[in-house]
Amino acid sequence: MNLLPKSTADFGSTEYWNSFFRKRGKQAFEWYGEYPELCTQLHQYIKPKDEILVVGCGNSKLSMDLYDVGFKKITNIDISPVVIKQMQEANRLNRPEMTWNQMDATAMTFPNETFSVVLDKGTLDALFTDESTSVVTMVRNYFAEIGRVLRPAGRYVCISLLQEHILREVVSHFPAAHFMLRIVRCPEAGKGRGTEDAPNADGSSLVVFAIVATKLKNMPLRVLEVGLAGSHIERVQRPEEIIAAVAATQKAAMVCNGLARGSIAGMAEVSLDVFSPTDKERPRYTIHVLDQAPKRGNGKYAAFIVPQGRETEWLFATPAGRRKLQESAKFDRLAIVTLHRGHVYNDLEAVKAELAESVKSLAPQQVLQGASIPYLSIGAEVGRRETIHTGRSELSGEYVVEEIAGENGRLFRRLVFLSNQAVVQSEAALKMARVRGSRAPQKVIDAGYLACQHHLFMTVGVQLAANMDATGSCPIAVVGLGGGGLCTFIRECLKKTTITAVEIDPEVEQIAVKYFGLTLDARLRVVIADGIQFLADEAARGAHYSALLFDVDSKDASVGMSCPPAAFLERQVLANVRKLTGDCGLFVLNLVCRNEALRETTVEGLKRAYRYVLSYQLEEDVNEIFYCTDNERLKEVTNWQELLRKAADDVNKLARKEKLTLEQELVDLSDFITALKI
Repeated sequence: MNLLPKSTADFGSTEYWNSFFRKRGKQAFEWYGEYPELCTQLHQYIKPKDEILVVGCGNSKLSMDLYDVGFKKITNIDISPVVIKQMQEANRLNRPEMTWNQMDATAMTFPNETFSVVLDKGTLDALFTDESTSVVTMVRNYFAEIGRVLRPAGRYVCISLLQEHILREVVSHFPAAHFMLRIVRCPEAGKGRGTEDAPNADGSSLVVFAIVATKLKNMPLRVLEVGLAGSHIERVQRPEEIIAAVAATQKAAMVCNGLARGSIAGMAEVSLDVFSPTDKERPRYTIHVLDQAPKRGNGKYAAFIVPQGRETEWLFATPAGRRKLQESAKFDRLAIVTLHRGHVYNDLEAVKAELAESVKSLAPQQVLQGASIPYLSIGAEVGRRETIHTGRSELSGEYVVEEIAGENGRLFRRLVFLSNQAVVQSEAALKMARVRGSRAPQKVIDAGYLACQHHLFMTVGVQLAANMDATGSCPIAVVGLGGGGLCTFIRECLKKTTITAVEIDPEVEQIAVKYFGLTLDARLRVVIADGIQFLADEAARGAHYSALLFDVDSKDASVGMSCPPAAFLERQVLANVRKLTGDCGLFVLNLVCRNEALRETTVEGLKRAYRYVLSYQLEEDVNEIFYCTDNERLKEVTNWQELLRKAADDVNKLARKEKLTLEQELVDLSDFITALKI
């Protein structure tokens, strides 16, 4: 049915609307929803005693429905004489008190202050078709007429889609004209019904809002309010805050509509932040939505709630991990929900209740036909996360030290920089032990716990260097301290080592000592310095290290290499590293690189600096450990395999001897070692 205008300008013409209503006949036209979807908002701002003017009434049933539930004082106007005649004939007998007048809403003939409510459903949107001078002038005349016919304390209630140019005019005009302005969402309105001529017949939703402008006399301050989440109303200071909030709601709805209409299988996941109505600065939840091709017998849709403290695990923190989780959960669509720090979550049932509407809005259309949505998690608890310290580093920004309960109730302590909350900077396991001066067991750091798998293989490199050092001593340098877990483990496990840890951030050293059990003594010292400058200074004074380890992260993840910073792999830096390790020492590099071309460039640089370069690719993480040396004992691959295997065995034995609780023992490395240059 050809009812849409050839151009948006036609919306403002009497001829267009006459033609529209002749073609449509007696069938009501409800763009933004009917009375049942709008009544929650309408009854808040319109009372039965009000004298109501409905502008641009068309043949909508809204006036009739209001009349039938007790709103008797209703006057309707429309620019089209055709529709006014239709509505007069349809309501003459059943609704005798309601009046219908053909009238232009931009030039009304009613006396001043006639009505207590002006009700507009879509008329403003139909008038405000573009930002041309003539249209803007017409809309401002319309607003002026509304202000004229409203009594003091009267309300203009407008149901609108609030396109940006319309919203900007609304927030500019009404506060300046001494109106209190409130924008609320009508959550039940605008939902597609599947009719043949509905604009959203595919089942998607329009985002419908109600403008509520209350006329006051000589209001000294602007009053701006917004309510987009349930019944919560928030007062804001600036019009831009309303514009931003409405835009965010519209964008979220667009994403939800897209997810309702079709699958994103084979595409990247969709991620949305969910905010509390009382806190618009910090997300309360993040929801990742993933689709896979439908599999026979699988469920259509489920939500998985990640317990607090586990959100940084590979399975939940990475797209690849979440894809693996979806495959194991066996649902066509899975919404994976993470809980943000800085909020309180009472229990799993409370979280489910909070998420219900958001999770439902992300469902495929076929699920919305009354089907329940299952919630999945690990165990029956929401997890526990306790902040024990907050601070700010001049170099890295705000941070938290927190304790979380892992599987089987095991406690862990973590350092997280809030600029990158998805990454745990450092983690230590806690255990109960008696300490001097205390009668009861206390929480202490478990020195045998290595949070990062790559630290175990870096330790193997240190032991390999120790085995090759004929002097019997093993001085090593570690660039990048973090919480000091790697340095603490090496110190406790490999007694021949003396360790120099290089850290650029003095705040990190204090955190490591106070909260992560780092002990400084003759065998372990921390140098606060820029790592590159430290290497240059040490090379200049002729220092030597049996092993030199790079375990320093980059603050710029956009380059495709998050560890180390690219500057640490420049030719002069690697030349200084080569001087410090000499002919027999070992350089151990922790590389985290997702850009294959950048990785190849890195490998070429390592080959220029060292004759023998081997790598170990971790199975669980993206980390790759490089062992680099000029030691002739490692000329052949078989020598590498033999000596690395011995070093791994030594680490296992020494850890057991020192009663260090390794999470896993090292296994035969020969299947994983790949020669890059021999």
